[in-house]
Amino acid sequence: MTVLDTRTLSGGGRPAAVRRRRKLTFDRVSFFAVFLGLPLAIYLVFVISPFIQAFYYSMTDWSGFTATMNFTGLENYRKLFADEIFMKAMGNNVVLCLVLPVITIILSLVLASMITVGGSSRGQVKGLKNSSFYRVVSFFPYVIPAIAIGIMWLQIYDPSNGLLNGMLTSLGFDQASSFPWLGDERTAMGATMFVIVWGFVGFYMVLFIAAIKGIPAELFEAARIDGAGRLRTAVSLTIPLIRDNIQTAYIYMGILALDAFVYMAALNSGGGPNNSTLVMSQQLLSTAFTKGQFGYASAMGVVLAIVTLIFAALVFLVNRLTGGSKDTSGS
Repeated sequence: MTVLDTRTLSGGGRPAAVRRRRKLTFDRVSFFAVFLGLPLAIYLVFVISPFIQAFYYSMTDWSGFTATMNFTGLENYRKLFADEIFMKAMGNNVVLCLVLPVITIILSLVLASMITVGGSSRGQVKGLKNSSFYRVVSFFPYVIPAIAIGIMWLQIYDPSNGLLNGMLTSLGFDQASSFPWLGDERTAMGATMFVIVWGFVGFYMVLFIAAIKGIPAELFEAARIDGAGRLRTAVSLTIPLIRDNIQTAYIYMGILALDAFVYMAALNSGGGPNNSTLVMSQQLLSTAFTKGQFGYASAMGVVLAIVTLIFAALVFLVNRLTGGSKDTSGS
């Protein structure tokens, strides 16, 4: 049952907005309890509560294997930012966060454009011939578990009898016959990033294909009639219209880059030569379970969570400052 309550603003003379009030019926209360109260309670217990616990542990000297812990305040954080190894790991995560999303999204966009609108310039707008086959082949790496991908590429990069060095040697690059791609500081990070990009390009390509197919074909035909080429159409039409999808992809890929634990653990379990591929999650695991410093490791986890939140906030901010929300609303 609905009750209408009309009031007049004290300073204005204009009638106030009609305010609707609904009675608290059993149906209404049960709906909010099940669909709002229960998820909120689960979120507080299983998401927020562990964060609070981790923050508390980060201010103790807890070893993780005893019930004894002494409160040390911010000592772990002071020690953390003076730790050269952890700062090196944080720097590697930042490099991954800057490079991986850009390369992955650009490649995914190119492939998605070729499959959806990259076909013949005559007749109906369509993708390349046999585009369905390319779509399946490109998506295939994503269905393979990350640890399996890491192990597979570890064998491919093997300096003694790996597939990559064998192919390069057969092509005449004899100097690559025993080159340690993951054991050389100059190539370890690049080789690792290539594996991650290889594993995720297909997934984001499918995401962008779905977004591009949501664009009315009349817009592409109009752009073609106006004389726009494929590159101009992609830059001036496709990218602005799927901007929110690109933003989502960038955030997801950035969060993966700030973790990257599975790939790094499989390819460079020791952190690579001179810690060149060490990431924060690897250092956190080593500190907690090898050194038995759970309080210190919790401080690393808190810093990692804060860096991830800052990254997501920066992406949203940049998108808003460059007019992303305006495009979304269509105004």
